[in-house]
Amino acid sequence: MTSIDSSHVSRRTALVIGATGGIGGGVAHALIARGWKVRGLCRQPSDAKRKAEWVGPVEWVPGDAMNEIEVTTAASGAEVIFHGANPPGYKNWRGLAIPMLRNSIAAARLSGARLILPGNVYNYGPDAGPFVSEMSPQHPLTRKGVVRVEMEQMLKAAANEGVRSLVVRGGDFFGPHQPSSWFKDAMVKAGAPCVP
Repeated sequence: MTSIDSSHVSRRTALVIGATGGIGGGVAHALIARGWKVRGLCRQPSDAKRKAEWVGPVEWVPGDAMNEIEVTTAASGAEVIFHGANPPGYKNWRGLAIPMLRNSIAAARLSGARLILPGNVYNYGPDAGPFVSEMSPQHPLTRKGVVRVEMEQMLKAAANEGVRSLVVRGGDFFGPHQPSSWFKDAMVKAGAPCVP
């Protein structure tokens, strides 16, 4: 086991876009627990602080993921940008998700931070097979899936310009502070016994 220099870790900064949400809040909480300084980009810092009090001591920075200047300003000095922003109401992905990611890519390019995108399985159709890997074909059958493929292609193109990124693939996220999730809303019922 290697030891971690906690004095170095405590100086590391991450920008979490979407820190008031389930996955963004979970990531922010985990980073704080490991000694990172976390900034949370939000439109209303006072509301964000109240809504995500459970996350921990986040430096709430006023800004909008749709505004490139506000995102790049918030990312100044960050080593990591976690792009957990989703369109409000999970609607208008074409008009909102693409520009929000474009702004995070611009911020990562300017700051030198690694950009992390929580991926999902919308990208895949039946031809992906039963076990999805990095080599699986991405032929989505839904509009959101098409947008998610385009988002990942944006990251691939940005890599050619030196932007480091990572897509963390998961079908969904669930936890005690997740406002909604197909997993917990449709598959797991509160108080039900776990059956092996």
